[in-house]
Amino acid sequence: MGASNETFSKREKEKAKQKKKQDKQEKKDDRKANLTRGQSLDQMLAYVDENGNISSRPPDPRKAKVIEQQDIRLGAAEQVKEAPQDAIRQGAVTFFNTSKGYGFIRDLQNQQSVFVHMNGLIDAIQENDKVTFEIEMTPKGANAVQVKKLVVT
Repeated sequence: MGASNETFSKREKEKAKQKKKQDKQEKKDDRKANLTRGQSLDQMLAYVDENGNISSRPPDPRKAKVIEQQDIRLGAAEQVKEAPQDAIRQGAVTFFNTSKGYGFIRDLQNQQSVFVHMNGLIDAIQENDKVTFEIEMTPKGANAVQVKKLVVT
């Protein structure tokens, strides 16, 4: 007699199709069994506590912080101007590339690294030189200007 008209591939595809259909039916039955439509509003609500965590309990109103409208700032924070006595700083040149014309100065007061460009130089500088400078804030950050080499005696 003749062999079955179904090939192995067709049988496997049909089995997979039946399995997928059965899984879908099981999920549907599970959703019906765990129906959440009939719950009260209190059971469906979620709250955020003072630490930002989701909770089933409402937050304690005694822990609420009062924020005044004028205290809310939108946008970037205002830049604080430095005091005039701190305008001239001292530092050491940690890196300077003379061919490219830029480098960095380590501020001796707060150990901050400040960018310096050759346009901000008064005297020629090299690495490890002690210098005085002023800080100018730019959109990209702090720049050292009016850079003078300290004379070591």
